[in-house]
Amino acid sequence: MADLSHEHGALTKAFSGLGVDEKALISIVGNWQHDQKHSFRKASPHHFLADERQFEKWNEQQVELIKHEVLRFKSAVVLWTMHPWERDARLFKEALTKGPDGYSLIIEVACTRSSEELLGARKAYHSLFDSSVEEDVASHVHGHERKLLVALVSAYRYEGSRVHDESAKSEAEALHHAIKKNLPVEDEEVVRILSTRSKLHLKAIFSHYKELFGKDLDEEFHGFWSLKVALQCLVIPEVYFSEVLDVALRKGANEFTQEALTRVIVSQADVYMKEIQAVYYKRFGANLSQKIEETCLGNFKDFLLTLVARGD
Repeated sequence: MADLSHEHGALTKAFSGLGVDEKALISIVGNWQHDQKHSFRKASPHHFLADERQFEKWNEQQVELIKHEVLRFKSAVVLWTMHPWERDARLFKEALTKGPDGYSLIIEVACTRSSEELLGARKAYHSLFDSSVEEDVASHVHGHERKLLVALVSAYRYEGSRVHDESAKSEAEALHHAIKKNLPVEDEEVVRILSTRSKLHLKAIFSHYKELFGKDLDEEFHGFWSLKVALQCLVIPEVYFSEVLDVALRKGANEFTQEALTRVIVSQADVYMKEIQAVYYKRFGANLSQKIEETCLGNFKDFLLTLVARGD
C-alpha cells in the first residue's frame, strides 16, 4: 500500500503554483485504489470532506481551483492561436466587464499596438460584438478617465520617422504646466498629445521633459495612473510589461492580475520579449524564465517558457 500521506502532499504540490503538474497528477491519481478501508480520500482532508452520511466528498473550492488551473494551459494556447485582431478585441471586451480594474488593460492594448493593429482590433470588435469599441468604452468608462480612454482607442497614429523637435519641446512644457493643475487627465492638451502624437514624437517629448525639468515624465504622472500607464505603454512598453509581469508572478496576486502573465507573454512573444526580459532582469534581479520556472507548473509552464524563448 502506498504512503497515502506522502501522496496527499504530492497532490497538494501538483496544484501549488500557476497551472497543474500534469505528470505528477497522472502518476499519483492513476495509481489510487478505490478501497474504502484505506481510501486516498481519507488521507486527503484538504481535498475531500467527511460527509455525515459516511463518505468523503470533494471540497467544492478545491474542485473549482483544479478546474481553473487545468484551464490555464488551454486558455494560453487558445489566446496564442487567435488572430491578433480577435485577441485584442476580446481583451477589450473582457476589460470592459471589470470596471475600473480593467481600464489599464484598455490602455495597454490601445497604446502598445501599431496603428494598423489597433484598427484591426476595432474591426474585429465590431464583427464579434455588433458595436464599436469606441462607443462601448464611452458608455462603460466613468469618471475622469473616459475622455482619455475614448481618445486612445480611437487613435490612428503617424508611424513615420519625422519628428518636429521644437513642437516636442513645446509640448513637454505644456505637459509640465498641465501636471501642476489638479486634473491633468481631463486637460484637453494632455489628451490630444497622448492620443494623436506618434510614438517617436512622444519619445522626443519624454527626452525633452527630462532635460528641462530633471524628472522622468511617467514618474511625474504618479498620482494619475491612467496617464502613467498610457505614457509607459507608448514610450517605454518594455518597462510597463516588466512591471506587469512582476506583479502577476507575486504570491497572493488576484486572478485578474495573474491572467496578465499569459496575456503579456502571448501578445509580446514576437514583439518586445527580448527587451522585456532585459528590463525585468535589471529591475527585479531575476531571470524571467527562471521566475516562471519557479512559479508555474506543468504544460502551462512549458508553453510560457517556449514563447519567452522566441525572444532569445
